[in-house]
Amino acid sequence: MTKLEVFDPPMCCSTGVCGPGVDPALVKFAADFHWLAGQDVLVDRFNLAQQPQAYVAKPTVKAALMEFGNSCLPLILVNGVITSKGRYPSRQELAAMVGVEYEAPVSLPVQKSCCG
Repeated sequence: MTKLEVFDPPMCCSTGVCGPGVDPALVKFAADFHWLAGQDVLVDRFNLAQQPQAYVAKPTVKAALMEFGNSCLPLILVNGVITSKGRYPSRQELAAMVGVEYEAPVSLPVQKSCCG
């Protein structure tokens, strides 16, 4: 089974999708990450602020941090090999990385407010 690991920069919560100023890229990536979990891909995600031991315990991640600092985060590993660093890949890129068929995200229709 393919294993995808995400090593996020320090964030206030496990996904960064909290608080009043949520980054839309994090919302999209969280949905894409959840989608991958349903595609027979073993997924794991780590937050530097909450799980620093995971970054030190993985030699590949530790080496990247020593060489590039936090600018390499988020760091994406597939089966232990770095496949992306410094940005969140699109769903299409993630599908290609792990060898699954790409499915476009479902967009919900935007509803107009009842109160104007």
